Amino acid sequence: MDSHSPYLSILFPAHNEEARLPETLTQVEAFLQQQDFACEVIIIENASTDATLAIAEEYARQHAYVRVLHDDLPGKGRAVQKGMLAARGDYRFVCDVDLSMPITEIRRFLPPQSIPFDVAIASREAPGAIRYGEPYYRHLVGRVFNSLVRLLTLPELNDTQCGFKCFTAAAAETLFPRMTIFGWTFDVEILAIARQLKYRIIEVPIPWYYHEHSKIHVLRDSMRMALDLFLIRRNVRQGVYLRE
Repeated sequence: MDSHSPYLSILFPAHNEEARLPETLTQVEAFLQQQDFACEVIIIENASTDATLAIAEEYARQHAYVRVLHDDLPGKGRAVQKGMLAARGDYRFVCDVDLSMPITEIRRFLPPQSIPFDVAIASREAPGAIRYGEPYYRHLVGRVFNSLVRLLTLPELNDTQCGFKCFTAAAAETLFPRMTIFGWTFDVEILAIARQLKYRIIEVPIPWYYHEHSKIHVLRDSMRMALDLFLIRRNVRQGVYLRE
């Protein structure tokens, strides 16, 4: 792999992921060995209290295509922003470390399998998507939140919160500097910015496997995320995201 001109950047925001990261990186390596394009893997560790950073750095020492970034401040959105702006790939794909979407599905987001896009989001709700093993209450909470998203900011999107998204380099470098929200709702904000800038957003149906140990606290984080939606709507209306 030519680390100087990667076609694809795969980004992993990693907060307290010592248990899942090694197996994920093994799966990623097996996937990349089957590809004919240059790729880099960027692990963005922030505010972990376990051995995530040490594990990532040791893996990077053994694999030239892996880079590790560190931030002392928490927030998944902050980690994704840092990774997107440091990435060098023509396409920049962010993944959850749990790989609830199998890593092999990435090819569906890239030419020639995908239709042209600026932002492609994995969808658990688009026609053809399949969910495996998700408890009913988690699905219900997600559908309620998506109803709010559709009502307040993004009426045409079925699933903004799946953690697998692909951006062209040009889109990433325009969108991510405009972020103002660095927690869980960053996905909605980035997509709202993309929509306001008239970027082409597509949903890609995926197989999705539920894993326990989610880092989202349903009651506490849901309230914060709902308030963020009103903030995003206000920012859109006031033209905040259009300012250079």
